[in-house]
Amino acid sequence: MTDDATSAERSRYWLMGLALILGVLVGLGAFTFVYAEGFSYFSDDPNACVNCHIMRDQFDGWNHSTHKAVATCNSCHTPHTFPNKWIVKGINGFNHSLAFTLGTYPEHLQIREFNAQIAEQNCIECHETALSNVAHVVSEEPLRCVRCHGNVGHDNVAHGP
Repeated sequence: MTDDATSAERSRYWLMGLALILGVLVGLGAFTFVYAEGFSYFSDDPNACVNCHIMRDQFDGWNHSTHKAVATCNSCHTPHTFPNKWIVKGINGFNHSLAFTLGTYPEHLQIREFNAQIAEQNCIECHETALSNVAHVVSEEPLRCVRCHGNVGHDNVAHGP
């Protein structure tokens, strides 16, 4: 056997091994995606948010809130523009999946700054006409809607008194 033949055979084994590893990873990823009902996250159905039991309190709070009739989870928690909505859903979906898989979810969920900015922008976007007639307290720090209206979207049912 020549050196070229040995080298070609070795390359073939490496490629087969790499293909096998890649196939296993893709298979595990696909299984996990289907098992976790991943396709449901492409919808605006609020039930997708409770595929993971950690969101049950937020879902129940929303279900009893005044916003239930006019807004879904995505109405407040994702941008309203086409590419940005899907980018944010992808980032959040990855982060939620990772935290759930590793068991690193905190006991009491807190919105991240990145997502708080999105929610704030969506409050302003939906309530723009009402806000033009409202005089808010002057503050050196920027005020956020949720500072005073923190339980509006998730009602006190989920958060306690």
